[in-house]
Amino acid sequence: MNKSELTQQIAESMHLSVREAASIVNTIIDTMTETLARGESIEIRGFGSFVVKSYDTYTGRNPKTGEQITVQPKKLPFFKVGKDLREQVNRQKKD
Repeated sequence: MNKSELTQQIAESMHLSVREAASIVNTIIDTMTETLARGESIEIRGFGSFVVKSYDTYTGRNPKTGEQITVQPKKLPFFKVGKDLREQVNRQKKD
């Protein structure tokens, strides 16, 4: 499912216009993005949590040349699945 499919699904299930549903989806995504950019975490019970992980400088390799390169420190968002979601996904796989 992509963003427009999510918007369409919300519009249909909540009996909203696509424009209103798009506004809701955009607000949620923008708020989550801003929260993670500030280094804060997001927890949605039963679904999962989003956290920002910090990575120190490390030595890597250029895959084309094999040359060693220094990878600068960085922060990346990370999603940890919640128990309820994990169980539901695993239950669906068995069907």
